[in-house]
Amino acid sequence: MTLEFAVRIAEILLGIALLQQSLEFLRGIGFEKRIAIFRVLLSVLLIAGVYPVWVESLLLVTSILLIRRFLGPYNGGSDTMSILLLLCLWGSHVAPSRLWQEVALGYGALQLTLSYFQAGWVKLINKEWRSGKALAEVFSFSAYPVSESLRALRKRNQLLFVASWCVIIGELLFPLALLNITALMVALLFTACFHLANAILFGLNRFFWSWLAAYPIIIWFQERLPDLL
Repeated sequence: MTLEFAVRIAEILLGIALLQQSLEFLRGIGFEKRIAIFRVLLSVLLIAGVYPVWVESLLLVTSILLIRRFLGPYNGGSDTMSILLLLCLWGSHVAPSRLWQEVALGYGALQLTLSYFQAGWVKLINKEWRSGKALAEVFSFSAYPVSESLRALRKRNQLLFVASWCVIIGELLFPLALLNITALMVALLFTACFHLANAILFGLNRFFWSWLAAYPIIIWFQERLPDLL
């Protein structure tokens, strides 16, 4: 995968992520609604590939305005990942040389890798995650599950134990997937299914598109990595 193709696909996916986030703000009032309308337009332009440098510059400015408005990322990790990837893509356009373009995208790929490893490490050192109790509590007390029948899963202790360890091991081993393109594709399929499940079961729909948008970058990075070692 070429750098230019990875950037274009990532911009399309990120545009979808930002469009989704912006549409949610249309229900707001005043400042938030005006910013949302502007970001909807910018997101569409990003998807279409129209003047990406200027569009991404304006999206970064509006992101800073929203961070200031809400005293931090509005939706935590998903907004943080979106802004990080947006900054990396913008950097790849304004970089003075090919080397710095690769540095900008490589940074995004490494941050994605670390995000999974760190999440796995936090779960590993948490005894409630190791026992499956953390997932049981999510199904018991979360306001997000779409039906009461899903809450019955909190009683499936063995299933939750296995699911917990699948997530922990999958996240911790994610960095090793960079060693082989087949392993990386399997890892990305696993993590994409993980994010999709979170969106369906718990309503964490922002995370799906925000993380998926970085996948073309890490695929490019894995193919480029042997030349860097």
